[in-house]
Amino acid sequence: MNRITKVITRKNWEAFKLKGELNEQSLITEGFIHCSFLHQSIEVANKHFKNESEVILLILNSELVYAEIKYELASNGEEYPHIYGPLNVDSVAEIVPFEKLAEGSFHLLSEFK
Repeated sequence: MNRITKVITRKNWEAFKLKGELNEQSLITEGFIHCSFLHQSIEVANKHFKNESEVILLILNSELVYAEIKYELASNGEEYPHIYGPLNVDSVAEIVPFEKLAEGSFHLLSEFK
């Protein structure tokens, strides 16, 4: 299984499950849904979700994603997976909770690092 990850709030995950697909604002404004690789996910959570309390990490089986995935260079010099269409819920292989530390940064349990 080829894995990519999606950082998401628990609230948005619940809506995603009910609808069956994820259509984020970035899909409209940028043309794709932002994803990351596992080693990038903590940085993504800390940068873009620092004001959220309930954040989870979706482990996606990229082979089951219906929309096209492109691996593109970001301004930090790293490649990130971008999904060019709605993300289908049946591509979610695992859900991993983020733990928020006292100083406010996110942390993944050691077995997911």
